[in-house]
Amino acid sequence: MSDFDLVRPSRRTLLTLCGASALAFGLPRVAFAAAPTDNRLVVVIQRGAMDGLAAVPPYGERRYAERRTSLALPMPGETDGILPLAQGFGLHPALAPIQPLWAARELLIVPATSGGYHTRSHFDAQDLLETGLATRSGNLAGWLNRVLVELQPQAGTRRLGLAMGSAVPLMLRGTIPVASWEPPDMKAAAPTLLAAMTRLYAGDALFGPALADGIKAQNLSDEVLGSEMGPDGQPAKSLGFGPGAFRTVADAAGGLLAAKDGPRIAVMEMGGWDTHVGQGTVKGRLANNLAGFADGLSHLKQSLGEAWSRTVVVCVTEFGRTVAPNGTGGTDHGTASVTLVLGGAVRGGRIAGDWTGLDQLEENRDLRPATDIRAVLKGVLRDHLGLAPARLDSAVFPESSAVRAMPDLVRV
Repeated sequence: MSDFDLVRPSRRTLLTLCGASALAFGLPRVAFAAAPTDNRLVVVIQRGAMDGLAAVPPYGERRYAERRTSLALPMPGETDGILPLAQGFGLHPALAPIQPLWAARELLIVPATSGGYHTRSHFDAQDLLETGLATRSGNLAGWLNRVLVELQPQAGTRRLGLAMGSAVPLMLRGTIPVASWEPPDMKAAAPTLLAAMTRLYAGDALFGPALADGIKAQNLSDEVLGSEMGPDGQPAKSLGFGPGAFRTVADAAGGLLAAKDGPRIAVMEMGGWDTHVGQGTVKGRLANNLAGFADGLSHLKQSLGEAWSRTVVVCVTEFGRTVAPNGTGGTDHGTASVTLVLGGAVRGGRIAGDWTGLDQLEENRDLRPATDIRAVLKGVLRDHLGLAPARLDSAVFPESSAVRAMPDLVRV
């Protein structure tokens, strides 16, 4: 009997080792890329367009309650009230797990942000957000992959990663291969099968090295996070669905980023922000999502451990939502939202950028943008990862020289 007769390969293993996969709908995702730096960068994509006025309410605005009507949150000091920050801004009470970061000066708020484009289409806006462009073009590479292109010369022959399971987000797609990690939900292949496949493809110039890298990356994941399989041969843990799932992804991301030989750049994704119906205030769909989001970020810090001091996390969404609620207790697609920047390397405890106010709205319905998200990203990439401003303007975010890098976002 041959080694291949001993066990039938699982779908998860084949997809993992071949670098192709299908992502279960609704699951948060995390994708990694190694980088020749000991500083860590995490980008969190909040898919669906988060209501920035709910996450970071400008309660000090004189027209806040008037504009938000039924979606206005209780004032600070009231039951389930807004958690005050500074300059008339506060946090939604569901974001309480990250409030200590503000006190520790590890959380920075940039209100009224947008990606430099204007569209109400989730698909178009997410593509533009991830490619770093203001208009659609033939350049389908992600801006973060273009960052890796800039870092590659410093890495020498070091491989920057391999897709290992979940679909790699557009932000990380491009000429530089990256690794990815997906929560366990299928039985892994037996070591005998992997050994046989290694021998079989040893002479294959393309698949042989890819298979070896896949096994090596899986070993790193098992070493850092623990084995995925329980004593009965079934997954030892399951990610599940809903806002609480983000915590599992964040725990894994932190553990892998903290590893000595682990990745240094990660993209995490969380959906559920498209609150057209029944958005709620201190309770409801949005509050539940914010709670899961904050819990995940808190666990990311814990799992990073000492590496947190060298980490910057940037949380972005494709656009904001309307200032006033619609007829079904939700909000429709808007323009500006909010960008959160957090981490031990962040100069936090403050509000950064400009604020457009609630007196005059975009198209008489949306929060007007004041800061281009690319300005935030450029500031982090320049001061945290050491990328040259000229390359940021031309290579990472093409034709964006008019967007100046935001200064003083990180501790130097």
